[in-house]
Amino acid sequence: MHVVIMGCGRVGSTLARSLEDRNHTVSVIDSEPDAFRRLGPGFNGDKIAGVGFDQEVLEKAGIRRADAFAAVSSGDNSNIIAARVARETFGIQQVVARIYDPGRAEVYQRLGITTVATVKWTADQVLRRLLPAGAEPDFRDPSGTIRVDHVPVPEVWVGQRTIHFQEQTGSRIAWIDRLGEGMLPKRETVIQEGDLIHLVVREENAERAMTVIKRGPEVD
Repeated sequence: MHVVIMGCGRVGSTLARSLEDRNHTVSVIDSEPDAFRRLGPGFNGDKIAGVGFDQEVLEKAGIRRADAFAAVSSGDNSNIIAARVARETFGIQQVVARIYDPGRAEVYQRLGITTVATVKWTADQVLRRLLPAGAEPDFRDPSGTIRVDHVPVPEVWVGQRTIHFQEQTGSRIAWIDRLGEGMLPKRETVIQEGDLIHLVVREENAERAMTVIKRGPEVD
């Protein structure tokens, strides 16, 4: 992935380094060139001085080839304007904005822009919202062997029994979020549209499991 980040404060710089550590390419925008020192000498991404909602600045940051955009500056207004430009002008689907005012965050959430209030902010939360399903787990055990992922069910699995889903993906369903409530699947449980499945899978099998989920079930 290529990710554009607006804001090189503590959150922006941490997020940029975390993404680069995961082998993604990153461009960081900040109006204060001195802010880029937070990235450290080992950062290999692009550093663009300018206003993050300026289209020319975004072009320099590679917004047209970007897969995701994070607006994490210290200003709510700047973050929202930049997030809307990224989504509405450049068509970026994975957009996250840092909003200090929780009330305003709820409003923009309804506009389709994922927002993270400062009180519950962490770089890990943003990573899970920026990266595709399965790229970053919700939980990984201390040994790094087992992970838990939440996966929106693709339409191709609707109507399939959960037992077949588990057999074909090599995973175990911990629980399903369905219509706002959690449920534990039984052998006869059938996957429904809108289900959010929480999977338990071995780290070494995660990539294959996500591939099978996207591909769909094998039918005898």
